[in-house]
Amino acid sequence: MAAASGGRRPVAVVSFAQSDMVRREELRNDVEVLQPVIVDVFEKVGLTKDEMGFVCSGSCDYLVGAPFSFVSALDAVGAWPPMRESHVEMDGAFALYEAWTQLQEDDIDTALVFSFGRSSMSELGRVLTLQLDPYYVAPLWPDPVALAALQARALIDSGRYTEADFAAVAARSRRDALNNPHAQVKGEQTAEELMGDDYVVAPLRRHALPPITDGATAIILAAGDRAAELCERPAWITGMDHRIETHSLGARDLTTSPTTRRAGEAAGVVEVGDGSGAPVGVGVDVAELHAPFAHQELILRDALGLGEAVAVNPSGGALAANGVMVAGLVRIGEAASRIMDGTAQSALAHATSGPCLQQNLVCALAAEPAGDGRR
Repeated sequence: MAAASGGRRPVAVVSFAQSDMVRREELRNDVEVLQPVIVDVFEKVGLTKDEMGFVCSGSCDYLVGAPFSFVSALDAVGAWPPMRESHVEMDGAFALYEAWTQLQEDDIDTALVFSFGRSSMSELGRVLTLQLDPYYVAPLWPDPVALAALQARALIDSGRYTEADFAAVAARSRRDALNNPHAQVKGEQTAEELMGDDYVVAPLRRHALPPITDGATAIILAAGDRAAELCERPAWITGMDHRIETHSLGARDLTTSPTTRRAGEAAGVVEVGDGSGAPVGVGVDVAELHAPFAHQELILRDALGLGEAVAVNPSGGALAANGVMVAGLVRIGEAASRIMDGTAQSALAHATSGPCLQQNLVCALAAEPAGDGRR
């Protein structure tokens, strides 16, 4: 479903909160990690759960090792009195897409979206292998790092980027994360210093991989005049779309991300440029890209036509903290926060799911609502 918002009801991010992203939550369960985040996101706009027209969450039962774990997580929100609630077994960014769709109906004005994940509890590589083609790929048990290494090798062989470029992305991400109190991995190492890291799976060295992360995040959406009442400077969603690549890795060019480009076009932040068909980014100040591996940021930059003037992942991105089921929603929250605090006029956020950028969502945000949508 393409979701550019011209003529649609304007919806904005009005509150964003997240936990500290850590290597392992030793003492708290999912509800205990999530509850302070829910309290924080409500307090920022002076609302309660009872004032939410809709609640939607994103998580993965496989991480917890228990069926319907998202039901128990509702204790962090308050399951009584009954509420209008939904859940997606994906990153919270896709739950936000569902909530955005619900808000297009005039019967509700607010929605709570949250996600949580404790990757440290399970053998993450084995868990994520279960999402692969069950006949031809999953029986080989390739983990996400091995598949990402195949993608990185193909990118190097294409002649477009090198291992040094991957290290430069990681060095910048760690440096930017110094300004993010919630980030997990941060530092001032140069790209040259990071090139001394050992390989995990060639050509990916340790710095090019995401950390194992436990954490939670939440966002409140509001529609029309309600958004302006709740937030001095709402981050209006001016367009949103997501697309899916084929399940067969062998049928894809892993060095490109056409679904990211198409989602960007539908969201209004990418247009096809000259006769070569190269994508051209359309005037955003900030881009938060969900790139769990360093080389994937380069692929996403190309797909979205992002120039040097765009600040990419000023939060440190997924290389600084990569809570599975959380990191994509954090990208939307971080992009929105730049608008809400006045440091940016426009931004885009990207979220991915599946191996090698299989599924991609693009959310465009701005300080002003798009078009002449209904208030």
